[in-house]
Amino acid sequence: MAKQQRDLRRERSWREAMAEFRTSGQSVREFCAQRRLVESAFYYWQRELQRRDAEPVTSASPAFVPVTVVAPATVEVRCPSGHIVSLPNADHDTLRQLFAALAPAPSC
Repeated sequence: MAKQQRDLRRERSWREAMAEFRTSGQSVREFCAQRRLVESAFYYWQRELQRRDAEPVTSASPAFVPVTVVAPATVEVRCPSGHIVSLPNADHDTLRQLFAALAPAPSC
């Protein structure tokens, strides 16, 4: 059977919800009720995102991550892990260092 393709928008939405939950100070029940989320879906996505984060990175992963220019001098990088890096007033050297850090290490 063919593997089902991931809905990256849904995944991103749940990653953002999990980040909000961690800083909310609310119980899962309160958090879900306030945002009209189904608790069972919350727990499913909590487990699913942990599983996805634990998956080894394969060679099929993209070599580059999406980069968005948010403001004239701000660069935002959204990593596949859900992490977001914002660089206000990023110059060429800062960007070069960022991409060097993100590049996979050469293999022997």
